[in-house]
Amino acid sequence: MRAISGLWRWRHNPLCRRTDLAEAWVALAALLLVLVATPVIGRLVGGATQDVLQRSVRAQHQARHLVAATVVRKLDPSPLDADPEITSGVEVRNRVLARWIAPDGTERSGPVPTRLKDPQPGDGFRTWTDGHGRLVARPLDTATATTHAVLAGVGAALVTAGLIEGGRRLIVWRMLSHRYARWDQAWDKAGPDWGRTGAGS
Repeated sequence: MRAISGLWRWRHNPLCRRTDLAEAWVALAALLLVLVATPVIGRLVGGATQDVLQRSVRAQHQARHLVAATVVRKLDPSPLDADPEITSGVEVRNRVLARWIAPDGTERSGPVPTRLKDPQPGDGFRTWTDGHGRLVARPLDTATATTHAVLAGVGAALVTAGLIEGGRRLIVWRMLSHRYARWDQAWDKAGPDWGRTGAGS
């Protein structure tokens, strides 16, 4: 910001080097890019992610069905059965052997994770299956999809701002390296006796 505010002061300053003005212009260009490009890219990425996720939400709601299941018997707990794809992040309290009717009309049975606190034979609960009766995760809901899309947009905006700032720093570093190289050349031309001129030594 100091370099940007210095643009106005340095316009006609005889002590201003061309590299000072160049650094200030680079900083101003980077700031404008951050202010303009960052929200645009964030919005584009967020919007595209929202479209994809909402299509996925609709597809999952069409392909997955909530069916009524009946407990046959309680099973011993097994950590290997706590599949995050099936439980979808919900704490599994019990595993049961259950029966359910698939959407295609066939009867299915198998081990099912349930949130019933004390499942007894004959207890009913609901679980998600695909069209053939296989257990699946609960479908993604609209609010969760929107949250993911917003996070994707914010992440893209932050990455864009970081890339712009990184580019600015790289350009300034190159300019400084070039300036230091020119100073070294000037010192080499002056020679080791530059301070003894006229001293009679």
